[in-house]
Amino acid sequence: MNGLFITFEGIDGAGKSTHIDRLAEAFREHGRVVTLTREPGGTPLAEQLRNLVLNDTMDAMTEALLVFAARRDHIAQVIRPALARGEVLLCDRFTDASFAYQGAGRGFDREILATLEHWVQEGGLQPDLTIWFDLPPAVGAQRLSGARAPDKFESQPLAFFERVARGYADRMAASPGRFAQINADQDVSAVWAEVGRAVHAKGMLP
Repeated sequence: MNGLFITFEGIDGAGKSTHIDRLAEAFREHGRVVTLTREPGGTPLAEQLRNLVLNDTMDAMTEALLVFAARRDHIAQVIRPALARGEVLLCDRFTDASFAYQGAGRGFDREILATLEHWVQEGGLQPDLTIWFDLPPAVGAQRLSGARAPDKFESQPLAFFERVARGYADRMAASPGRFAQINADQDVSAVWAEVGRAVHAKGMLP
């Protein structure tokens, strides 16, 4: 079987984790081998870089370089090997998050981000499907309130997440065939139904 690369995107509090696990089970029930991973992270080195990015103070360029360094190791060590083995790879965030968070949210130069994307994803590696959990930032903030100690991104003001949401919308506008926009501001079963329709529409599950 051909490998499948599906990414889950959205602001903090959008509910990605619940549905990425459920989709993994759906693929396993149909006999597919599934690799679950995340960004930044996914390898020992990338997880160390994730800890720096989420917790240490740094300028936007340093942040972007660390994220793409983590991505490079992740692609080499996990993503490409899993796809070569014909597995289904489900990733919690990928490059769209860099354009949304570092680009739109932090205001970093998107041309530089595009150059880093080209270098790191040599061969034009992109997801087969990106599921964007579109949630009003105010709802995301309410969901996260008191749930856990926030990292440096989760503690950003509402205006930051409004910019991030616009960044995701811009990425979808640039690659509409790759994106499935999910209304994440509804109950879990309704969100899951939309996720299922998006995957079925691509012919990825019977």
